[in-house]
Amino acid sequence: MAETHVLFVEDDDVIREATQLALERDGFAVTAMPDGLSGLEAFRADRPDIALLDVMVPGLDGVSLCRRIRDESTVPVIMLSARADSIDVVLGLEAGADDYVTKPFDGAVLVARIRAVLRRFGHASGGQQGGAEADSKPVGGVLVFGDLEVDTEGMEVRKGGVPVALTPTEMRLLLEFSSAPGTVLSRDKLLERVWDYGWGGDTRVVDVHVQRLRSKIGQDRIDTVRGFGYKLKP
Repeated sequence: MAETHVLFVEDDDVIREATQLALERDGFAVTAMPDGLSGLEAFRADRPDIALLDVMVPGLDGVSLCRRIRDESTVPVIMLSARADSIDVVLGLEAGADDYVTKPFDGAVLVARIRAVLRRFGHASGGQQGGAEADSKPVGGVLVFGDLEVDTEGMEVRKGGVPVALTPTEMRLLLEFSSAPGTVLSRDKLLERVWDYGWGGDTRVVDVHVQRLRSKIGQDRIDTVRGFGYKLKP
């Protein structure tokens, strides 16, 4: 089986070299770059399986690099941030990142998060877990919610007959909602099911992805239930 190719963009020489060695010991093939512009060139040349981007890198910062990558690809992106409470975390997620890891990080934790994201992306193309409630209208593998159609077999979404481009993470999130329309799903439950977190995680990841999903399928399609979570309107 081919090695998983990781693009790692980090300007700190010590962190870059140590992390590259740790990832390679775990069986990953790593292309490590010191700045955003060289990272973008490497991404376009190598088309990696996943990108790890430090927020604060010279030339083209990590958030801008994430946005450029997302304009061209749905490849998974993990942002690396030195501060858990930094606005950069939210900016990175809004730019299209799928997850983030706070520095300093343990190598084993980083590897676990990488593998969780890769599993999630594999699942996104592997079909839906669970079934739809009776309130939706199944037509073959298609669930219909008003003008929204979710093809759970072809992994396609249409709104008013027009295809909607979703990242694999957004697709997994929509599949969770569409498998139980009208049912409130808590942020913790979504972290567990979509992000594969077996531990507590930052619920901002969920909130930002719900906002991104709303912007694509309709702002009024997903309701916020204060103090509990979110639900898809049947």
